[in-house]
Amino acid sequence: MATATYAVKGMTCGHCVSSVKEEVSEVAGVTSVEVDLASGLLTVESDSPVETAKVVAAVEEAGYEVASQS
Repeated sequence: MATATYAVKGMTCGHCVSSVKEEVSEVAGVTSVEVDLASGLLTVESDSPVETAKVVAAVEEAGYEVASQS
């Protein structure tokens, strides 16, 4: 099991959270997505590490920007 955390910029409401969760959930290999609106953190769990570029692309597809990854 792999876990990665990303800081997402631009989310302001529950709809923002839903959009990010929906897009990131569609990335191959992702098993769980949690988004914390207050902190702007996106936590992605997967069976094996997922390419950062794929997660960033999914966040951008939802209309937001990844500020950093940890």
